[in-house]
Amino acid sequence: MSLETFRKETRAWLEANCPESMRKPIRSEADICWGGKHWEFASEDQKVWLERMVKKGWTVPTWPTEYGGGGLPKEEAFVLKEELKAINARSPLDSFGIWMLGPALLKFGTHDQKLEHLPPIARGEIRWCQGYSEPGAGSDLASLRTKGDLQGDHYVINGQKVWTSYADKSDWIFALVRTEPEASKHEGISFILVDMDQPGVSTKPIKLISGKSPFCETFFDDAKGYVANLLGEPGQGWTIAKYLLSHERAGIVSEAAFGGLNPVAAAHQSGEVDEDGQVEDPILRGEIARLTIDGLAFDATLRRVKEEADHGEGVGARASMLKYVGTELNKRKNELNMSALGSDGLLWEGEDETDGDPARAWLRSRANSIEGGTSEVQLNIVAKRVLGMPTS
Repeated sequence: MSLETFRKETRAWLEANCPESMRKPIRSEADICWGGKHWEFASEDQKVWLERMVKKGWTVPTWPTEYGGGGLPKEEAFVLKEELKAINARSPLDSFGIWMLGPALLKFGTHDQKLEHLPPIARGEIRWCQGYSEPGAGSDLASLRTKGDLQGDHYVINGQKVWTSYADKSDWIFALVRTEPEASKHEGISFILVDMDQPGVSTKPIKLISGKSPFCETFFDDAKGYVANLLGEPGQGWTIAKYLLSHERAGIVSEAAFGGLNPVAAAHQSGEVDEDGQVEDPILRGEIARLTIDGLAFDATLRRVKEEADHGEGVGARASMLKYVGTELNKRKNELNMSALGSDGLLWEGEDETDGDPARAWLRSRANSIEGGTSEVQLNIVAKRVLGMPTS
């Protein structure tokens, strides 16, 4: 099939199958579908949109069909992305399983592990969180102290993780655990998939300045992580973790640059548009134009890096460059949202359906400079490993 034929068929399918309400800008957290065992759909249209995209395999269009994906080559996947964007379609499913764990499973998992875990991720049936950082082991992640003692067919896990996003709403966690105490700190870490619905796993939300809490502390007290769910070999966790981090940063920057409320929608929401639907304030209009252009340039750079990675060049240190730029784009976007909303942007809580989400999102965007690697660390990596600047 030619790309043009695929585009026409995809456009027709989306027109017939994407509900009209799923083509409107995201206004609040409830508009984002995360899936999971306990997920409650915000509307029937949200449910229908997910089901139809799952049936096509288009929640994960490039994954193999046997694992729940669409089996699309990257060229067709890009066409699908363009056509979704053309009708302003919402993502049918947002998932750490898709953005982070999935790529790691595809690269390091056994066939049985892929069959067990990937299709439920693609269908939105299991919600995953990430167990990396610990108190005292953030930037120096290899100093982590959560331990796993091998006992027959499972590891007994004890320790604590912190900043585990949405752990209180997740079904499983992919965790870095020290299983080889005699090895060096980098070589003694394993990557284990752990069911959170068991005795010995508990979570505690961390309250943020935004008043809401995507972050949690996660505690393991004699929890079980089965050997069958060990990804890769014992002690290979650091290698897998580094690979996954590049996808985590890509996920952060993709959402930062292209997700959530955008300034044009915010201006319409506040009524700051003229009779032609154009933003009235010329200064704000100019800033939105600059952000849009920078976002398009960033998207083109993402495409180039992904294509180079597909040809075996890898992403490497360039992930730090993308993460930093994406972070700054997101902060600018949220600043402009607040400007476009005017006094409505100061709303914290009340009868308005957004319930202060724009203000909370603006505060939340500041965390992008920390999560997934601080901006300062990313700039150091770019300087040394991308630009080749001297270290002294």
